[in-house]
Amino acid sequence: MGGILVAVMRRYWVSKESIQGSLVTFKDDVFHHIFDVCRQDVGSHFEVLCGDQNAYLVEVTQVAKKSAQGKITETRKIPEIQKPHIHLALSVSRFNVMDAVVEKAVEMGVLILHPYFSDYSFIKKDLPQAKIDRWNKIILSATQQCGRGELMKIEPAINLDELLKIFNQSPGHLGLFAYEGEARQDIQSYLRGFKAAHPKDPIENIWIFIGSEGGFSSQEVQKFQDLRLESVTLGDQVLRVETACIALISVLKYEFGLMK
Repeated sequence: MGGILVAVMRRYWVSKESIQGSLVTFKDDVFHHIFDVCRQDVGSHFEVLCGDQNAYLVEVTQVAKKSAQGKITETRKIPEIQKPHIHLALSVSRFNVMDAVVEKAVEMGVLILHPYFSDYSFIKKDLPQAKIDRWNKIILSATQQCGRGELMKIEPAINLDELLKIFNQSPGHLGLFAYEGEARQDIQSYLRGFKAAHPKDPIENIWIFIGSEGGFSSQEVQKFQDLRLESVTLGDQVLRVETACIALISVLKYEFGLMK
């Protein structure tokens, strides 16, 4: 019995300046990736994204040695990321873990990633520039793959104390932290109770604080509690950092209707 083959439209990220009217010009690294690595050629069709919430269907019309051109044949609007926006505050973990979280956070619709240094961070200060550059490349690649309309922003890494000063506790903002210790309640019960208690208060931003491989120290837990941030559990099992991030984001998206 034969199967059905479904063609997946490729997407590439380009600068806004490369799009002039209905003409798209490809140069430098973008040209190398699309035409040398991905083997696109004259007559190829694919979408390009540039951060303006549009996806442009392009037909390649000309390929030279170091540049190429295409014409836009169709434009479709990409929906903006729905509110409440998710802010993922993550203690700097082992770099391979950070790589995985950055990729999945893009796919899961996180608006901003806030890396921070805590008592159990993999490193305590000064992220290598090479790692930041790598994460930006992962963000770009994951954005092309999932087709979201804007790049996830990644903030400079700062100490937890500084980050807690930035955290906005005004109406419309919800904050919580995943804790493998004695959490007050499970994430589902907490969120449903919160929504029931605030039926007319729309939540615009949700901040979730997740520790690195060592979790949080007792002093850090106290700092969260002093700010009245709720501790929530994700179940009896101890989850890896990347698993905890995906699980918590998934629950938030489900409970706030962000999977429609």
